[in-house]
Amino acid sequence: MQAKVLSIVGPTGVGKSHLALDLARQCRLQGQNVEIISMDSALVYRGMDIGTAKPTTAEQAEVIHHLIDIRDPSESYSAAHFANDAKQLIEKIQARGNIPLIVGGTMLYWRAWVYGFSKLPPADPETRKRIDAEALLLGWPGMHAKLAQIDPITAYRLQPNDSQRIQRALEVYALTGQPLSLLFEESPSATGRDSELSEHAVEVISLEPSNRISLHARLEDRFDQMLENNFMDEVRTLFERGDLHTNLPAIRSVGYRQAWEYLEGKVDYPTMKQKAYAATRQLSKRQVTWLRAMQRHAFDPFSPAELQAAKTMAMGILKASFK
Repeated sequence: MQAKVLSIVGPTGVGKSHLALDLARQCRLQGQNVEIISMDSALVYRGMDIGTAKPTTAEQAEVIHHLIDIRDPSESYSAAHFANDAKQLIEKIQARGNIPLIVGGTMLYWRAWVYGFSKLPPADPETRKRIDAEALLLGWPGMHAKLAQIDPITAYRLQPNDSQRIQRALEVYALTGQPLSLLFEESPSATGRDSELSEHAVEVISLEPSNRISLHARLEDRFDQMLENNFMDEVRTLFERGDLHTNLPAIRSVGYRQAWEYLEGKVDYPTMKQKAYAATRQLSKRQVTWLRAMQRHAFDPFSPAELQAAKTMAMGILKASFK
């Protein structure tokens, strides 16, 4: 019987990476190596370390991490790329007798990996150029309103300024004539793991704080700490390259986009901070919305007892893979 693949998921800033490292250390003490597969759309980019809370050099040396620093910020990395890379990595990790552990909060990647997106067309540069040109005239809230007319289900899930996802939804409709939400429904069902994961069963442990106020306070403290750790210098280095802009997925990442606007002189520093706080809260809310629609084991990471319960369950799943 094929061992289950464990995923540690949850909204941003709840300690997913710390839990994964703890689990890897416990497994090593018992003679088994864990390799972490990052499921984070921002960690793939080189030169974006502070604002992404990227695992440190020491942590990456201690435990093997995959899908970190694999793209330049000028490049794209899609859910389809992740699905293909994760599948191959799982096979290779298991072939060498180690245990794969999926960790992250980019839930579109998770869905692509588990269910597959075979019905979705690849990105089309010409279509995206037309959408971006229209967005310059209407603004992204105007494009969101346009999306609401053709795909109200997807529009309801997205914020009016979520340019990346609005662009993708409009692109899919332009290329297929069908709403993105309909194509999602026609993807393999959540109960039939017979698509991308035909060889793998999946267990999901989700870290979901029950106190939203505490989570929001923690997220603000986290961003403040990033600023103290010279986050603005990191963004300024990217800004001064001259070849990057806010239409790129990397620069649209939460925190980076707001800092970019400050460097462009569009907002002052206090406004930049408030916009980053708000964007982080919105990201967290979107992630929780994805999670609540999934079959998973949910634990409150801010409760010591529940966090310990999550560790215990996770170790039980991982031990089933021990050689």
